[in-house]
This record gives sequence, C-alpha cells and structure tokens, in this order.
Amino acid sequence: MLVRVLEPEVMNDRQEAIEYDSMDHAAVNCRFVQDLIAAGPIGEDCLDLGTGTALIPIELCQQDSSVRVMASDASTMMLDLARYNLEVQGLMHRVQLQFVDAKKLIFQGSYFDTVMSNSLVHHLPTHESFLPEALRVLRTGGLLFVRDLCRPDSLEQVESIVSQYAGNEIESARQMLRQSLKAALTLEEIGQLAVAAGLDSDCVSMTSDRHWTLMARKK
Repeated sequence: MLVRVLEPEVMNDRQEAIEYDSMDHAAVNCRFVQDLIAAGPIGEDCLDLGTGTALIPIELCQQDSSVRVMASDASTMMLDLARYNLEVQGLMHRVQLQFVDAKKLIFQGSYFDTVMSNSLVHHLPTHESFLPEALRVLRTGGLLFVRDLCRPDSLEQVESIVSQYAGNEIESARQMLRQSLKAALTLEEIGQLAVAAGLDSDCVSMTSDRHWTLMARKK
C-alpha cells in the first residue's frame, strides 16, 4: 500500500486553477450528479463543499430545475473562475458562492437538505472535523454524498490510471491527477472516518475503478 503523500490543500495558483478548469471533467461530473439524484430526494437547498470552479453545481442545476446550491471553496482563485462559469451559464441566481474552510463551516446547523462534495477529501491534510461538520449543517433525513479518488496500492497502478484517464491531457494535468491519487484516502481509511462520525460502515463503497463514494442519510 502506498503511503499517503499530501498535496497543497488550496489551489490558489492562477495557472493551475485555469488548467484544472480546462480539463475535461464532463463525464465524471455528469455521473456524480446522476448518482446524487438517484440516491433519493435531495431537497431544494444543497451545499457543495470544495466546489472548485462550480462545474458540479452547474450540472446539478441543469439536471434539476428546483435546486439551489451554496457552492463553497477555500480558494479565491477557484471562486473567481466559478463566478465566470456561472455567469456564462446564467445561473448566478441559483448558485451562491462562499469562501469557506470545509473543516470549519460558517453555516448554521441543520440548514441544508443535501451536503455534497467531489474530490475535496484528498486535498485535506486532516479529516477529523470534515464529516462531523458536514453532518452538523445537514438537516435530519438530509443526504450526505461525498466522492473522491481512492489511493492505489502501487505506483504502477497510479501510472496506469493516469495513462487511462489523463493520457490526452498536458503533462501538468497528468501530474495533478498523479498527485491527487497519491494524496487520496483508501476505502478503509474513509470507512474508519465514517464510523468515527457516527455513520454506518457500509455507507462507503467503491463506485468506479478509482473512486469511493460515501452516501448516508442523517438520522
């Protein structure tokens, strides 16, 4: 098993943020939203933790005409690009941007119908407060839906995934994925965090060859 290698928690470099936004996330984002909606009622008020450039809130608003999203991130550069993307899509009236640390949320308790997050967990250096905070701001019966990369067992597997899913990207984009895979949690590690937060151990499962997903309703 590879030892976890941390990467920067916040992507505030302008060029890196632009390169990230320009990568082809369409299929992954569409699958995330489809799986989120298939999980059952998501309500009207959703919180997206680590929204990046708001591509998932855009996809969600396009698939569900009733939803409103609080799109939060700790990177001002990402939020600047997110604002541009929302303006282009005409969705500023349905998606609100918020600068916030996902480990210490500023929102009041039991406020959101759904809390979602895609590819944020591997950026966090520590995780003890992430799930408890997400659950705190979630209403009883609300949906917690978190997805991220799963750390491979070997460097050979890392390179295989990079080649398969970023082989046509520029080298800096391939390096982003390479670093993200090395920084990701294993299925066992996220399962332990889920149990520590009071969730059932079976709420976490592998949902692709490189992603785990945590899906649970707040009791």
